[in-house]
Amino acid sequence: MKKQQILLVDGMALLFRGFFATAFRGNFMKTSEGIPTNGVYQFLRYFLDAVQTFEPTHAICCWDMGSKTFRTEMYEGYKANRDEPPVELIPQFDLVKEVVESFDMPNIGLENYEADDCIGTLAREYAIDNEVTILTGDQDILQLVDNGIRVAIMKKGQGNYELYDHTNFYEKKGITPRQIIDLKGLMGDTSDNYPGVKGIGEKTALKLIQEHGTIDDILTNIDKLPKGVQTKINANLDMLHLSRTLAEIKCDVPISCTLDDAIWKYDKTKITDKFQSLEFKNLEKLV
Repeated sequence: MKKQQILLVDGMALLFRGFFATAFRGNFMKTSEGIPTNGVYQFLRYFLDAVQTFEPTHAICCWDMGSKTFRTEMYEGYKANRDEPPVELIPQFDLVKEVVESFDMPNIGLENYEADDCIGTLAREYAIDNEVTILTGDQDILQLVDNGIRVAIMKKGQGNYELYDHTNFYEKKGITPRQIIDLKGLMGDTSDNYPGVKGIGEKTALKLIQEHGTIDDILTNIDKLPKGVQTKINANLDMLHLSRTLAEIKCDVPISCTLDDAIWKYDKTKITDKFQSLEFKNLEKLV
């Protein structure tokens, strides 16, 4: 029996990418009523290109549900370096979900969790019997690569993807997908604003993981490490463990979405009506 092809979309990654890709000159697409739509428009271009490329039988879009999550409760500084979204983007958060709904495609999100956690939970569940492709621009999600789960990282320009699966991951990254978590525990993540071990960058962190495998094994063999590395790790043990916890995507979030609700099949009239209301004339020919 042919396996079903499930596309899990990282909604915020596409929306933010689309917004900034089209707003860099300060020229925002707006409807005749003055509603900004550039992020939604470009989100759709990215999404429809991915559908054409990966030909899913099912599609689901996952969303962050606000800036407060269990990670911000654990560490106040988590993502605290991020600016407020531009005012032109704010009305597009709800608008893009309406557009997704018009495709009869589920919008999935849960307060206190990130979209990554929802994606991880659904991907693990679906991959038991199906093939899952995760569409994102976020390298954090690479830790989810596994049998039946591949990640399509969006590259510059439309229609350019770097595909990671369980057969090519080690060759591309030099470590396994699960080791991404320990790597980030050591080196931290500047975009998510947690430090890892102060003074240990990506190069040293990668070398340590390649030589020892995990943070636990590094700590077991700490006496064998160079003195400078020992000192840095011992001075930052609590933050090392916390950073590893922050880096790990939770795959047991209390959400569900039956595949029957996610079949990629839509009513073209409904889409056309929605596109016309947003004045997306150029997109109508793509559906």
